[in-house]
Amino acid sequence: MKPDLFQAPDYYLLDDLLTEEHKLVRDAARAWVKKEVSPIIEDYAQRAEFPTQIVKGLGEIGGFGPYIPVEYGGAGLDQISYGLIMQEIERGDSGVRSTSSVQSSLVMYPIWKYGNEEQRMKYLPKLATGEMIGCFGLTEPDFGSNPGGMVTNFKDKGDHYLLNGAKMWISNAPFADIAVVWAKDESGRIHGLIVERGMEGFTTPETHNKWSLRASATGELIFDNVKVPKENLLPNKSGLGAPLGCLDSARYGIAWGAIGAAMDCYDTALRYSKERIQFDKPIGAFQLQQKKLAEMITEITKAQLLTWRLGVLRNEGKATSAQISMAKRNNVDMALTIARDARQMLGGMGITGEYSIMRHMMNLESVVTYEGTHDIHLLITGMDVTGFPAFK
Repeated sequence: MKPDLFQAPDYYLLDDLLTEEHKLVRDAARAWVKKEVSPIIEDYAQRAEFPTQIVKGLGEIGGFGPYIPVEYGGAGLDQISYGLIMQEIERGDSGVRSTSSVQSSLVMYPIWKYGNEEQRMKYLPKLATGEMIGCFGLTEPDFGSNPGGMVTNFKDKGDHYLLNGAKMWISNAPFADIAVVWAKDESGRIHGLIVERGMEGFTTPETHNKWSLRASATGELIFDNVKVPKENLLPNKSGLGAPLGCLDSARYGIAWGAIGAAMDCYDTALRYSKERIQFDKPIGAFQLQQKKLAEMITEITKAQLLTWRLGVLRNEGKATSAQISMAKRNNVDMALTIARDARQMLGGMGITGEYSIMRHMMNLESVVTYEGTHDIHLLITGMDVTGFPAFK
């Protein structure tokens, strides 16, 4: 088992922009990833299995809803702290960050923002510790980039709702205790419902044969006449804007997380370039390899500045959905490019599980698609600057 020698790049001394609390939170997450994730993650990815034993640790480092207020079991941290935690977790593995991200932004966030006090007290403290795991049901087999076309629906049956439909590509689904499910009522209005494992007619078959996010559990949510208690409807927001508000939070976390994956690929390639000898000198002494490394650190630095500023805007309540889309799209694309260049620098060794690069590259192929595809985020920016929606 190779030791985790990761050293985070900070070319523009961005640590100077962070508070002492930010750095303490980040360093705690970094140390946990080095100790608990790095030694095991290659094996779990090869076996296509999620390491359930790390769930408790994720809760302890603030990986579940760190910005949720303390009275509901969260850490009450700011948005930059949340981003830094996501960066460190994804430096370990995008699939592990997906578990954390879904729990934080797609399960805890809507219960906190759209739920009532009874729902907050019932679910949030257990979600914060990892005693309870959640998932988020929006994407359907026929409706991905167009979630408003969903066909999952519920009908009012007097003392309960009757839920029917299916969701697909759902992180955490196979072992989740609850699902925050978005469905249309009889008038076609979208609402959030909390569906609990064990409700009759609710099943979560696992998705197999993935080449990406192999250390993350992915599945479907099937609803066959599921009786959902009326008190499980999220009362404080409805319409498509409700799930999209959750996605803003998740996409923001992804923008930070992708930097972690890019950092790990860069750090691996930089170290390898100093150790690998060809033509009687380290490959890092050749111009083409230096070009790759120089471009990597430049793009990482630009992404760090982008997300830090976005974090400040989030803390001030000023960040727009379009600004979040830009950061998600830019940073994931950046990370993918760096992963591919780093893989080339390692030659044949780059495809082996002895190094993390190929795993990051495969994972990022999912990250560039989920929570809004690369192209859809481009069109969101285009609509924001022109005023014309090109995807309608």
